[in-house]
Amino acid sequence: MQPFSRMLTYFVEVARQGSIRKASEKLNVSASAIDRQVLLAEEMLGVRLFNRLPGGMQLTSPGELMLRGALEWRRDFAAIERQIADLSGLRRGHVRLGIIGALATGFLPRLLARLRQDYPGVTVEVTVLANDAVGLAIAAGQVELGLCLNPRPSRETEIHAHREIPLGLALPPGHAFAQKPRPRFAWLAECEVIRPQEPLEIAELFDALEAASGLSITPVARANDISMIRALIRAGAGVSLMSQLDLAEDESAGRIVFVPLAEPLLRPTRLALCHGRHAPLSTAATLVLHAITAEEGWQF
Repeated sequence: MQPFSRMLTYFVEVARQGSIRKASEKLNVSASAIDRQVLLAEEMLGVRLFNRLPGGMQLTSPGELMLRGALEWRRDFAAIERQIADLSGLRRGHVRLGIIGALATGFLPRLLARLRQDYPGVTVEVTVLANDAVGLAIAAGQVELGLCLNPRPSRETEIHAHREIPLGLALPPGHAFAQKPRPRFAWLAECEVIRPQEPLEIAELFDALEAASGLSITPVARANDISMIRALIRAGAGVSLMSQLDLAEDESAGRIVFVPLAEPLLRPTRLALCHGRHAPLSTAATLVLHAITAEEGWQF
């Protein structure tokens, strides 16, 4: 259902494209028709919504307010549509979930497969994002639920639940440190190290621990992908600093040994389940929210 009037639809598209011509091509509507609706909106409101410049259409301050309100209205209307659909058939709906790459294996795929069996009318759209992008996607209304590490405080997102995730050394089986309790970061100076790189959350922690220890570690390899780091460890190429979350499947299968790190200055890492602070959750999203928090694999 399209709740917008032609006037508002055309206004939003011109604001997005920065050009009446481009909006015309996008909407397959004549440029003159779009221009008439924009002029009508300005006449009704008594203000200019755009500055008409040689390079295109630039929003004025009232135009920016108008665009923000229009997008919020569209997002709220979509939420109402989902709730009405729920009322007409509880146990059906569509949920958009943003997650970090570490959760692409482990408890979450098993949970979603079980939900599909129990609630065949509920579909889940999973988007794998960089850690910081999860919170941004929630704030923008692109996903309803998100799972990320150490989310930054935000007026747009709310943490429903969180769990602390141990950090430690990820070692190939048989490594000399595998049997030593409470290792220190400085021990990595004696190892062949696979260094995590941005945008991985663990990369920032590695840098902080290296600076605090006064070491300068020369790695044998660097990688910005958790799957690649795990593969290198399994192949015996070296060891790395990782969270237990990143290793859940390999650790349970005995392919990688995880030993929690003993560092007094190390801050806890939190896996957080988040949702938008202002938009109401659909019944289907609430179902997924409670299913995740009740899942045994969510308990670390």
